[in-house]
Amino acid sequence: MKRYFFRRLLQIIPVVFGITALVFFIMRLIPGDPAQVLLGTDATPEDLARMREALGLNGSVWSQFLSYMRGALTLDFGESIFQKDAVLDILMRSFPATLELSVCAILISVLIAAPLGVAAALKRNTWIDYAGMAFAQLGASMPVFWIGVLLIMYFSVHLGWLPSFGRGDPLWQGFWLLVTTGSPQTLLTSLRHIAMPAFSLGVMGAALISRMIRSSMLEVLDSDYIRTARAKGTPESIVVMKHAFRNALLPVVTTVGLQFGALLGNAIVTETVFAWPGIGRVIVTAISQRDFPLVQGGVILIALAFALINMAVDMLYAVINPKIRV
Repeated sequence: MKRYFFRRLLQIIPVVFGITALVFFIMRLIPGDPAQVLLGTDATPEDLARMREALGLNGSVWSQFLSYMRGALTLDFGESIFQKDAVLDILMRSFPATLELSVCAILISVLIAAPLGVAAALKRNTWIDYAGMAFAQLGASMPVFWIGVLLIMYFSVHLGWLPSFGRGDPLWQGFWLLVTTGSPQTLLTSLRHIAMPAFSLGVMGAALISRMIRSSMLEVLDSDYIRTARAKGTPESIVVMKHAFRNALLPVVTTVGLQFGALLGNAIVTETVFAWPGIGRVIVTAISQRDFPLVQGGVILIALAFALINMAVDMLYAVINPKIRV
């Protein structure tokens, strides 16, 4: 098990390196000059040359890449061109908001998908099954930004129940104040801010996860040991949850892990719609400003998080199915 863990950990290195190289060279293909953006259209060629030298953009692309990789090995991703702050510091300030949003979204996805998928499998070819799969198809078809706009129009503009943008205090801080002081006000404010962004992200994930749960459950429910358990008079709840659902979890865990990683990427759109101060919004702003170091650092951080999530999913296999530990 330890050998497998370290082997999977080593596999992350070429993945992150490849993504870093890809993002670095793609950014150089985007039209626009950071020096021109900084100095404006009235800048002289001499001013532009001095600014490019100050930004480290006057050398060849390969020399810039080697210099960047040397710094990245020591977690030095450079300085933001516009914010004049270390890229790593900017990302560390914004990544917790993205992580909080993604965790809440995946929890919403699982809470919606698990009962929906199990019910659809148990009531196959009934109206419950058809309704559940229609919801899954609808959720997979609607763009995240469109769901977000609809939520804002109804719950913020029409009803006035929820704020349409921004983030309250971190959820962990709200929970901590609830435990230590007994005051739920901070937690409620944070939940009101995160409700719509998390739900718009979670609906998309719930659609795919519910379909995977249904197909896995249908396959397991037709197994001989399920028929044997029922023939022995085992209560249906134990048959479904202990025997069927647990054995159907392996492909579902894979799907949930991949969806969690995908939510980190889709959060870019959601954070833009709801003005959520996360890493996605930082990347979008940096792209429009041609802030190369900040874009590269943000994409590397998301890629690393995605790779670590996939590794954690592989480790969970051994917990769900003890045979994998051998």
